[in-house]
Amino acid sequence: MKSISKKEGLAGLIFASPWALGFLIFMGYPLVASMYFSLCDYSVLKPPIFVGLDNYISLFKDDLFWTALKNTMLYAVLSLPAGMMTAVILAMLLNTKSKGMAAYRTFFFIPSLVPQVSLAILWRWLLDGEHGILNPILLKVGIHGPNWLGDPGWAKISLVIMGMWGVGNAMLIYLAGLQDVPTQLIEAADLDGANSWQKTLNVTLPMISPVILFNLIMGIIGTLQVFTVPYIMFPNGTPAHATYFYTEYLYDNAFRYHKMGYASAMGWIMFVMILILTIFSLKMSEKHVHYQG
Repeated sequence: MKSISKKEGLAGLIFASPWALGFLIFMGYPLVASMYFSLCDYSVLKPPIFVGLDNYISLFKDDLFWTALKNTMLYAVLSLPAGMMTAVILAMLLNTKSKGMAAYRTFFFIPSLVPQVSLAILWRWLLDGEHGILNPILLKVGIHGPNWLGDPGWAKISLVIMGMWGVGNAMLIYLAGLQDVPTQLIEAADLDGANSWQKTLNVTLPMISPVILFNLIMGIIGTLQVFTVPYIMFPNGTPAHATYFYTEYLYDNAFRYHKMGYASAMGWIMFVMILILTIFSLKMSEKHVHYQG
């Protein structure tokens, strides 16, 4: 029996070895290397020079670092609740039994499949203050549209609106959670005389609370790492650095200014922030998330 167990264990290790090797090469080594580079003056073109915590100290004295961090946090505060609410509402609407519902679900999911670069170019064309098509449409109904891309006050809002366009993935996860809600609970609420709002608030949302928590954590990670769309729509964080986000500043330091050590330090600070927010979310969820098991 022992020889059979050893053979099975060896076979398991052999089958797992491609994943383990890939993890060590593409995840483990880059993590260790970035930690080391964050403690170095490293321009990529020259060997790294160990400088200790100088990069971290310099970051906290860098005004542009704080500007990028503030922009990112503000965007996350605006975008995350709006995106989650939109996804939940759409999922509830698409969870009803109506004719042609499969086509409706496909229609609302397709925008999330559009590549980020194409999405940025499309919305830049839609929101352009001079040649875009959104403001003329608003003008026909008596609304004077703002300068979406040129006004610092509206630039982040335009990104939030664009983010709500691509909530298809989260919507699909919510929809799967809604379809797993026990029907007997809804029927019991009906017998108790609960209206639609009471059933949603007291039955449906608590039953899909694990799904809400999952999408919340994924949303925190996604919004804090936003890069592609603002990088294309707002070159150099225009207007007035209002849309210059953390990952853009990290990218510029790494590949434009060749300050790889500085960029690595920024990466680890972002990792710590996401880790703290994730742990906080998990702790806060202990009293509010209901697991059916």
